[in-house]
Amino acid sequence: MQARMKNPAMIVPDAMKALQALAAATRKSGVPDRTLELVNLRASQINGCSACVDMHPRLAKKAGETDERLFAVGAWREAPYFSDAERAALALTEALTRVSDRPDAVSDDVWEDAARNYDEPALAALVIAIANINLWNRLNIAVRQPAGEWKP
Repeated sequence: MQARMKNPAMIVPDAMKALQALAAATRKSGVPDRTLELVNLRASQINGCSACVDMHPRLAKKAGETDERLFAVGAWREAPYFSDAERAALALTEALTRVSDRPDAVSDDVWEDAARNYDEPALAALVIAIANINLWNRLNIAVRQPAGEWKP
């Protein structure tokens, strides 16, 4: 597979810097890096972004994540490996990624569960992180970014 063009974030001046700054800001929020990588992986699975499905488990492993949990992210509701806070983050990820799948994209139940598990700054960062990975997925999908090309 070959990309249609370079990633737009590499072409548009300052776009990469802005997206990386957004990601860096979310990492200062109190949401564990491992949770953020689970969120990145789950959104990328839903969106079918091969580049991110390849990248985020590797980054999660560097943050101390286990294979067992990474393999189970797609079935997190049935898997015993996730904390209540991680489940709330994954439910919010699915809701914000699948906004057109239901009339009430982010139900009160999903929101309230996330709010029970994260204080307002962390919840805000989680919403931004989910939006950011969805943006990255769309950029990569548009240009057909091949998996693995990001690796150093």
